[in-house]
Amino acid sequence: MLSFIGGMVNAGGYLSFNHEAVTHMTGTTTLLGIGLANADAREVFKFGGVALAFLFGAALGGFIVRDGALRLGRRYGVALSVESAMLFAAVPLVLREHMSGLWLLAAACGLQNAMASTYSGAVVRTTHVSGLYTDLGMFFGQWLRGVPQDARRVRLYVALVLGFFTGSVADALLFPRMGEYSLLFPAALTGLVGIAYTIYRHRHPAAMETN
Repeated sequence: MLSFIGGMVNAGGYLSFNHEAVTHMTGTTTLLGIGLANADAREVFKFGGVALAFLFGAALGGFIVRDGALRLGRRYGVALSVESAMLFAAVPLVLREHMSGLWLLAAACGLQNAMASTYSGAVVRTTHVSGLYTDLGMFFGQWLRGVPQDARRVRLYVALVLGFFTGSVADALLFPRMGEYSLLFPAALTGLVGIAYTIYRHRHPAAMETN
């Protein structure tokens, strides 16, 4: 679900007024470098702001959760609530074609990405898929050589890629009808995930750490 949300947010950011992807920092950093080389202050301001916002969000996620490995506890509910608030706050700003709206979207994605960097020994990213494609390709190549692969990890990466892809499709279908208001859906979904997590935490206290 988080990967689906990441796909929706990235598609919504790209389809909005500035056509700016807000989750993958590789392209953003490249465009920042091009803007700097061309002495284009507007581009440096725009892409530098997105990169710094994503970094800020990731730092906030690390501060709230405190651990890169997924260990369930109450702080994930806090992180999800903050992310949901960021996404809701970004919508009116994006509607006004204000860059701070895109920065809030990027910060929310950075926070989400930092919530759980590893799960069962697998590197987990829920807001971009370049690394997932790399790992899946590596797994496939090694499988062709007869090297045994961790089927659980492969299934996890496939699920994350499909989640991000279907989220992108969902926002692209909503955007022609709703415009930037389509971003309200990932904002609400994040809140619902937080509520579902809180319910799970109360029903399964033994599975939670005390933090």
